[in-house]
Amino acid sequence: MRFLEDMILKLGSVDRRFIFLLIGLAVLIPLLRPVDLPIKETPTTRKVYDAIEAIPSNSKVLMSFDYGPSTKPEIHPMTLGVMRQLLRDDHQIYITCLWPDGLYMALDALEEINQEFDLTEYEDYVLLGFRPGNEAIVKGLASDLRKVYTVDSKGTMLEDIPMMEGINNLKDFQFIFTGSAGYPGTFEWVQYGGDPTGVPLSSGTTSIQVNEVMPYVQSGQIKGVLAGMPGAAEYESMISRPGIAIQGMAAQSFAHLVIVLFIVLGNLAYFITERRERKY
Repeated sequence: MRFLEDMILKLGSVDRRFIFLLIGLAVLIPLLRPVDLPIKETPTTRKVYDAIEAIPSNSKVLMSFDYGPSTKPEIHPMTLGVMRQLLRDDHQIYITCLWPDGLYMALDALEEINQEFDLTEYEDYVLLGFRPGNEAIVKGLASDLRKVYTVDSKGTMLEDIPMMEGINNLKDFQFIFTGSAGYPGTFEWVQYGGDPTGVPLSSGTTSIQVNEVMPYVQSGQIKGVLAGMPGAAEYESMISRPGIAIQGMAAQSFAHLVIVLFIVLGNLAYFITERRERKY
């Protein structure tokens, strides 16, 4: 027993640089060498997956990239997962951006997805791009898309894009998905897009936003929600395409385990020291 207490005291007083090193390794190793940890899906993630699975084949789906680089680790894996599911079922994707940075997130996503699906622009997808105006843009899309967008992100006239034939407002889409990091984003799409038009809508948000979005999920205004990196990891698991979100959750889990271990050791060392001081 004495030997065990001495070991705990030594570990409890270890140089903090060693702790930082262990945490760094706990994060780095799962990223470099993926670890297959069990992923348990949540009901809200299942709702998103089932809603997209229920879309008739060869449908037209609007995706809005409403986030930037600061929230890319959480939201980007979700949008990639949703795009993979849509393209797997031969849906056409129409991309808008309420955030200026969203255009670059969309371009990055398309570049990665193109390596898997060999996409053809204007047949598989059209990148409409960013327009300033926040919720006014969503209102405009709901009433007359062609007043908001006359050209796509490359400057091609909409009437010259085969995919845009018959697309005049949000009612011409069978589904809407938004990857949202804040304003403008999920709330604006619900209030000015999904509700007025009746088009089914799902969203992926940062973990900190989930509590604000849940009332819309419970009321049925949103068909589920992907909640931060855990939600993205669940989605990757559901579409059988492990990616950076699953790796990130593994790294996060191991890092938390190391932190908790040293918290426990530190507290044990404190109580052992206190007991010995009282004894002598």
